[in-house]
Amino acid sequence: MLKVWIAGAEGQIGTAINEILDPLEMETFNTDRAELDITNTDEVLSFGEINRPDVIINCAAITDIALCEQNPELAYRVNALGARNLSLVARKVGAKMVQLSTDDVFDGHAEKPYSEFDDTNPQTVYGASKRAGENYVKEFTHKHFIIRSSWVYGKGNNFVNGVLAAAKRGESMSIPQDQYGSPTSAKDLARLILHLIHTNEYGTYHATCKGVCSRYEFAQEILRQAGLQGQLCPGATNEADHYLARPAYAVLDNFILRIIDLYAMPVWQASLAEYLEEREG
Repeated sequence: MLKVWIAGAEGQIGTAINEILDPLEMETFNTDRAELDITNTDEVLSFGEINRPDVIINCAAITDIALCEQNPELAYRVNALGARNLSLVARKVGAKMVQLSTDDVFDGHAEKPYSEFDDTNPQTVYGASKRAGENYVKEFTHKHFIIRSSWVYGKGNNFVNGVLAAAKRGESMSIPQDQYGSPTSAKDLARLILHLIHTNEYGTYHATCKGVCSRYEFAQEILRQAGLQGQLCPGATNEADHYLARPAYAVLDNFILRIIDLYAMPVWQASLAEYLEEREG
């Protein structure tokens, strides 16, 4: 039986992994802040040596853009040093390491989708701290899967749930129509992760659902599929404080997945439909 340690198990992706894994195939060690502090090197090493996982999946992160800007030390402690500590354990016990990353490692100024071979150039503390985490993973373990995604939604606070809540309250929403990305469900990322960990195809991957839309188009589709009437006001990035720090162009090209024919992600509208159906179920 495969032993899998999920750090940050209560987040969107950690929750999704636990929902779809087969407990007869995998023994899971789920930890979050209450159980284990990934920034505490000794604590992490001790947990890893006692449980000796075959796979470590790092879903733990500080993702709040504003919080990262206000408290960069916290951002780097969790997003960079946390990844380093888990990588040290992975190397020590011979485990495979899965590191979740983000489109924010890029500057968002491109005119075509970013591939895994494009240079990173983060513009925020969040993006820079996540890139630092990637670098630690590369430095300390060779058996790694670094997975960058964008516009992820699942159980918890995210764009989809925010739009639905605002529509039900009858609130008007100003949504940027000049931000572009590929909405990606946490469940689809979880499926990819569970596929990857059974392979030796190590490296960095871009993994988003197929298709590209603007934030405004995404919000429109959320309301359409949910059968809700919402008050959407098309805006620009510089008019919406909440999105000020996000890349304007967050489109990732799943280049490596495609050229090695390893895994095909679904179209984003179909994944959204699955999510909304399960959410209402």
